[in-house]
Amino acid sequence: MTADDSFSRLDDDDYPAYTMGRAADMLNTTQSFLRAIGEARLITPLRSPGGHRRYSRYQLRIAARARELVDAGTPIEAACRIVILEDQLEEAQRLNTESHRGITPASTPSAA
Repeated sequence: MTADDSFSRLDDDDYPAYTMGRAADMLNTTQSFLRAIGEARLITPLRSPGGHRRYSRYQLRIAARARELVDAGTPIEAACRIVILEDQLEEAQRLNTESHRGITPASTPSAA
């Protein structure tokens, strides 16, 4: 792997670049909060070869939204469900917009 390959991963929202400690610091939360949203299956961090949790920028954005809801008084289980539903709604709206433009969604095979 070249240095250019390593640096290109820094722009990848799905690359698990952040340790649990760093992720908690960035979100100004605790590691137990990250474990709790993992147990609620909101996010599933990847594991390093040593077994440590690693988080992507996308996962941190999801965790930050859950943290906002919890800070506003929403129970963690409900906050996780809300974030999941928001994400599903956003995806459905994207697919709807694509279908109105006549674009075949990339995830569905076109009829031949």
